[in-house]
Amino acid sequence: MGGVIALQTASNMTSPLLPAYTIGYITQSSTILEFSPTIISLILAGKVGSNISSELGSMRVTEQIDALEIMGVNSLSYLVLPKIIAAVMFFPILIIFSMALSLFGGWISLLISNLCSTETYLLGIKTDFKVFNIVYALTKTIVFGFLIASIASFYGYFVKGGSINVGKASTQAVVISSIAILIANFILTQMILL
Repeated sequence: MGGVIALQTASNMTSPLLPAYTIGYITQSSTILEFSPTIISLILAGKVGSNISSELGSMRVTEQIDALEIMGVNSLSYLVLPKIIAAVMFFPILIIFSMALSLFGGWISLLISNLCSTETYLLGIKTDFKVFNIVYALTKTIVFGFLIASIASFYGYFVKGGSINVGKASTQAVVISSIAILIANFILTQMILL
């Protein structure tokens, strides 16, 4: 993503009034504020959300959850809570890696295409850099991780029927998680940035 952003910005820089470091600045701000937290969370909703939903759904269909409840184990806290905690704790780490790789990809693409020098790109990344933007992105990621894990757990935990219904629940979990991420993204942006 960073490579595409950098290349598109560099190829559209026709105005002599814009400084050359604008390429790095736009890559930095769009990657940190929007692309890394939102796009990676949507990808994780597809991968992690469907996995959680199908795992819990299979356990429900094969009556493993009923067996836990008969033994007196609180199945929600035993099966669902660790998934939510893991999503909230580890998704921000993935987003930090995504940001670093995206900015590195932008630099590599500009280096290969000869559209901008390394010094100019790094100047643009440093220009008007705010640590609050990282905090904002990680806050969004924590909310997204909670939404993905809780929605997927809900659809998987309460599935009824057979294996076909597990597949349908998994698909529904991914769709609803993706919609919830986009709505939460809009709401969080309104609350935090404006």
